[in-house]
Amino acid sequence: MAFNIYICGVGGQGIGLLAAVLSEAADRAGLEVRACDTHGLAQRGGVVSSHIRLGPEVFTPLVPEGGADLVLALERLEALRGAAKYLKKGGKVIYYDTAYQPVSVRMGEALYPSAEVLEKDISEMRGEVFAVALKDISDPRMQNAALLGRLAGMNIVPGLKAGTIEEVLKEIVPPGALEENLRIFRSSAKP
Repeated sequence: MAFNIYICGVGGQGIGLLAAVLSEAADRAGLEVRACDTHGLAQRGGVVSSHIRLGPEVFTPLVPEGGADLVLALERLEALRGAAKYLKKGGKVIYYDTAYQPVSVRMGEALYPSAEVLEKDISEMRGEVFAVALKDISDPRMQNAALLGRLAGMNIVPGLKAGTIEEVLKEIVPPGALEENLRIFRSSAKP
């Protein structure tokens, strides 16, 4: 049986690192992994997403629409968009509660969803939602470590342990940012 993860955010938030750590950790845990990234307009602050599928019966890397057991998002609007398209009934959404407002919102042509609207909409999709927001993150690019920590602390992915994720973080994160990323990861792992 497959376990499907859809990861989304805005270019420059660290989606690639988040996906790389999860994919490598799952592989080290002995899970069969299929993964791919879609970068889109990443350089312009556009949507970036990654697909990770785990399991012996997985032959393609793309998570089917309505098939994600887990949506990880580094931004509130992208959490809602990702859930609307990919979340399956009973799935979970973990998102970093920050806002990168698109031009349409800044120009007053559209509304940006509040955390309450996000929770209501995902509940109507029969999903569960968990927000992550830390006040003491010095660099917003480290919010991905907070998502990884919450994911590890909740033990959502079958067969994937916090220690394996931390081991991969230690190898992938550049040395100058490692200690702060580990602090964020560890503090987010606690509910």
